[in-house]
Amino acid sequence: MILPRAFYDRPCLEVAPALLGKYLVRRHGRHAVAGRIVEVEAYVHEEDRACHAWRGPTARARVLYAAPGTAYVFLIYGMHSCMNAVCEPEGSPAAVLIRALEPVPPLSLRTDGPGLLCRALGITRKDNELDLTRGRSLWIEDRGEPAVDAVTTPRIGVDYAGEWAKKPWRFVDASSEWLSRKLKRTTR
Repeated sequence: MILPRAFYDRPCLEVAPALLGKYLVRRHGRHAVAGRIVEVEAYVHEEDRACHAWRGPTARARVLYAAPGTAYVFLIYGMHSCMNAVCEPEGSPAAVLIRALEPVPPLSLRTDGPGLLCRALGITRKDNELDLTRGRSLWIEDRGEPAVDAVTTPRIGVDYAGEWAKKPWRFVDASSEWLSRKLKRTTR
């Protein structure tokens, strides 16, 4: 089942962990590839200094203010695409970055990072502003699997955001081997 708009039209910090265990699907003509979402990060509103909306609805960030269920695809370092799902009501800038997938055969490329998964699924800036709820070429679906018990950590690569960098808004499926950054294990 393709996730409906109502799934995304709620607080970002509820949507983010709920995306774990769902499937990101990309259709190329008659063929589709998919991966199970195992790692995400939440970016919440203009006060969040790590969120692209912290400077308001700039040309880059205006998509964050779009309808829930809209794809926000941007370039990092000028060369790697990163895909987000916009959530919360229209006008409330928030999105969930898809950080890592467990690939589902026939997908065999690396998907253990936001740029890698976009490359593997062929997601580019051309997909920016796609409606993920329509299921045409890019969508997220629920395959009826049990909910994932999410583990939280601080987000990755946002040290510039000061206190916002410490927010535990990275959600991971700790049982997955496909995380972009492995969890630190503690011993007793």
